[in-house]
Amino acid sequence: MFRGNHPAKIDEKGRLKLPAAFKLQTDAASISHFYITSVDGKSAEIWPLQEWEKRERQLIEFSTLDDAVQKYLNLTSYYGQQVEIDNQARVLLPQILRDSAKLDAEVTVFGKLLYLEVNNREAFEKKLPELELTAEDRKALAAILSPKS
Repeated sequence: MFRGNHPAKIDEKGRLKLPAAFKLQTDAASISHFYITSVDGKSAEIWPLQEWEKRERQLIEFSTLDDAVQKYLNLTSYYGQQVEIDNQARVLLPQILRDSAKLDAEVTVFGKLLYLEVNNREAFEKKLPELELTAEDRKALAAILSPKS
């Protein structure tokens, strides 16, 4: 499980060096291939390839029947590329995604349980006030996290 925030930089060739904490996890799980994509072009999602393949298996039976699945697949294919981590723990972010999400310098790398999310640091910090949990959010979380009988 990936968790936490680790600031990082994208180099001039569009490569992200995985933060040490996340690199330790990928090494321990022998993960060297990733699928990098986005659902909105505003941030990058870095999925261990085996986790992405699980998601694809969940979607496959609906892929020709459901409009939402088609939209999701169109977006994740448009922004997506399969990559391999290099010897220096770097992954190359797809150019189209780097451009749309402005992933060209200082970024935040968040652990999102099964995948990593990469955001332009300045843009993310500007939207932090909008992310405050509301009373309704807290109720929804309480319902999700409460022990089931």
